[in-house]
Amino acid sequence: MRDVRLWIKKEGRAKYISHLDMNRCFTRAVRRAGINIWYTEGFNPHPYLNFLTPLSLGQESDGEPLDIRIMDDMQNDEITQRMNGVLPEGISVAVTSDCISKCADIAFARYTLVLDFEDEAKAQSFTNEARQAVNDGKLFAEKVGKKGRNKTVKQIDICAHIKEFDIKTDGETAVIDTVLSSGNDNLNPTLLVSALNGVIFKEELLHIRRKGFFKSDMTEWR
Repeated sequence: MRDVRLWIKKEGRAKYISHLDMNRCFTRAVRRAGINIWYTEGFNPHPYLNFLTPLSLGQESDGEPLDIRIMDDMQNDEITQRMNGVLPEGISVAVTSDCISKCADIAFARYTLVLDFEDEAKAQSFTNEARQAVNDGKLFAEKVGKKGRNKTVKQIDICAHIKEFDIKTDGETAVIDTVLSSGNDNLNPTLLVSALNGVIFKEELLHIRRKGFFKSDMTEWR
């Protein structure tokens, strides 16, 4: 018995599949792939599937870590091949690896955000003002949460959660490359967009893609 980490690529229309449905999808996929997965004990046993950092609806990813526990000595490459033979369009296993780092070690995540504008002038204006807002450290947004059964709303300092930020224009689009807090102190990139939208002007968010994870010292988390 050993734990392995599947790095799940999610793109295209699959970005609209919810986290709950992703669990259902992979529960079926491991069975169809003939992988001898470990089942939890107790009254209602179920296959051990642990999505370490659930991805928000509408976002794509180059590799979401999914830990599973297998009961035999199947090799990582064979797991990848079998899973990709049964997964639906837009979802694939980029690679299967041993579990090197603990989930608690995740401190940051890198994202690419692409925003579309009516013309190049507006894209350039947004780029200049967004860069200035981050440099000035004056970005705030409201974060909705829950306390018991009650909904809570609190204002958070966005810049306190930005480790790296770079923005450039590409014709009528603005492209943001950023590293944000993740793990226990997670910042959803949609809140960054919301904050920029509040101090600049409205724009249409085209694309959010998570690129990878880092530890607190900015070494790669694997």
